[in-house]
Amino acid sequence: MNFAFPTPESTMEFGRALGRALRAGDLVLLAGPLGAGKTTLTRGIADGLGVGGRVSSPTFVLARVHPAGEAGVALVHVDAYRLGGDLSQLDDLDLDTELERSALVVEWGEGAAERLSDDYLVVRLERREDDVRMVTLEPHGTWESRTPDLRLAG
Repeated sequence: MNFAFPTPESTMEFGRALGRALRAGDLVLLAGPLGAGKTTLTRGIADGLGVGGRVSSPTFVLARVHPAGEAGVALVHVDAYRLGGDLSQLDDLDLDTELERSALVVEWGEGAAERLSDDYLVVRLERREDDVRMVTLEPHGTWESRTPDLRLAG
């Protein structure tokens, strides 16, 4: 499933729709180069979930927990970029424990974070030269039946 978002706001709006669809135990992996819009999308997800706290790239702290808001689901935002490819350090964060009660969004975690659950959604972002964000959804497990609802958001 592919989408094109011409502005950061449209990327955030899609994130809001995705956030409204998330529930505790959901794992979303964000993949794409620097500047593709991963943190912008995460801001939209947080807004859709109604979680507390400012969403920014957690590059220097690795993970931030945003307390549950009106939807009752907390958001754990992980940025594995600074691990430089050594994703084994993700194990030290006890993300599997957090996943039981939160939605988990992992930037740069592809190749390691998938082992946290058989059910996960990979969101690939690419920024074209004209600043349009191209988004591709790759559902796994139960996400295969849930992603059709996201078509309406694109």
